[in-house]
Amino acid sequence: MSLLPVAQAQERLLALAAPLGAEDAAIATCAGRWLARDIHSLRDQPWANLSAMDGYALRASEWPGPWRVVAQSSAGGAMPQPLGAGEACRIFTGAPLPEGADTVLIQEEAVVQDDELRASADPYSPGRHVRPLGSDFHATSLLLSGGSRLGPAQIALAVLGGHGALPVGRRPRIALLSTGNELVPPGAPTLPGQLPSSNAAMLAAMFSPLPCDLIDLGIVPDDLDAMTEAFRRAADADVIVSTGGASVGDHDLVRPGFAAAGGSLDFWKIRMRPGKPLMAGTLGHSIFLGLPGNPVSAFVTATLFLLPLVRHMAGARSPLPPTTTAVLAAPVPPTGDRDDYLRAYRSPAGIVSVTSQDSAATAALACADCLILRPAHSPAAQAGETVTVIPLTV
Repeated sequence: MSLLPVAQAQERLLALAAPLGAEDAAIATCAGRWLARDIHSLRDQPWANLSAMDGYALRASEWPGPWRVVAQSSAGGAMPQPLGAGEACRIFTGAPLPEGADTVLIQEEAVVQDDELRASADPYSPGRHVRPLGSDFHATSLLLSGGSRLGPAQIALAVLGGHGALPVGRRPRIALLSTGNELVPPGAPTLPGQLPSSNAAMLAAMFSPLPCDLIDLGIVPDDLDAMTEAFRRAADADVIVSTGGASVGDHDLVRPGFAAAGGSLDFWKIRMRPGKPLMAGTLGHSIFLGLPGNPVSAFVTATLFLLPLVRHMAGARSPLPPTTTAVLAAPVPPTGDRDDYLRAYRSPAGIVSVTSQDSAATAALACADCLILRPAHSPAAQAGETVTVIPLTV
């Protein structure tokens, strides 16, 4: 099986799965989720002409006064009576203007003496210090498009638009298998030849900002029957993820265990470094993604494949990680016949590749905040050259 280019593998992976569909969720539970369809406003905002300042509502054409203060308006209070000629209304921020007023004289520029109000400033034009009805949005206005992600600002907008619940993509259920006889749970003593199982904790942390539910099925030994049974137990999940055992050694039993459980492989081996042994397929309604066991390889392939798959199934409009460009602060070497994804960090002088690019170098990975994408057969790049960068965000 020839090595598959990264972009083609991403396209094939996303084609295996459709978004999971919509559910109505209370607005307080929608942060970080993706809208399943367009949302329109149910009300005008502001609902009336509102004051932007504390002061006096009046007619600009009657400047500089005098006016007689005949009413008061405050936020949440009753609508004030209409104003006649030469009349003004004491008003506070967020309160509705009475009919007949078109301007708010701020209190710092108002002079009240002997029951008369006068302006001490140059003339205002109509609309000064007024937030007009519907100036933010009108009823039926499109507030948010389907496929957009809901952050704090988007949630505030939806609430002001009259919504207490929103249609959002369903949360994917992700089953995680960690494979290998050498693994022990985090925090357990390690005998010679044993290794703490770090990939599950790492992936759980990568999932944490995403709307998904994780089912950790623990450590699966290098045994074909145990591997097959683990896949069968995971078959109710929307996504099955394994780490380790994805290569071709005698103890790499993920692929045969997946097949024995009834899985169908779609692709295996990607033209990238690190992460070549990645595999993907289907098991019943579940999408399977087999990540390499080395932590750095698992991290990079999760960034490029697993997280986009989860975003796609949860309803994201643009699930793939964004790319940008940046200037190198230090040279990077040429590449071979695979795309290189170099762990790197931003410095004041530009992007710097971490010291060790070994696929097990987690200390170096912990220093990285981006990946430098170096296409196959690229020459060495020097400080000052521009490179493609993938920020390490979810």
